[in-house]
Amino acid sequence: MDMNNSIMRVFDVRALPGKAEVLKQKLSDTSVSVVAGKPGNIGYFFGESLSSDKSDLVFISIWEDMDSIKSLFGENWKESYLPEGYEELIESCAIKHIQFNGSLAL
Repeated sequence: MDMNNSIMRVFDVRALPGKAEVLKQKLSDTSVSVVAGKPGNIGYFFGESLSSDKSDLVFISIWEDMDSIKSLFGENWKESYLPEGYEELIESCAIKHIQFNGSLAL
């Protein structure tokens, strides 16, 4: 699949102690509902650290282009979007955008 110029939006998050399981559930339902089926969204996935500390999580969404991201997240597209109920679960978070160069091989 040609992914040239597609954008990967990476939400990198560290849960507060004891809150990782609740945050994982929110990523699987609330975060999915934010991006799934939106114009320009190609897909999404999420996961957790393989270390013994399972507090580090990521939610990654794939977009056709930057305009699609800006259309959904508005002028704050460079910031982490935190749906209601997320702030009390999060120790720290960051967002970054990565442009694909080439094809996706699975």
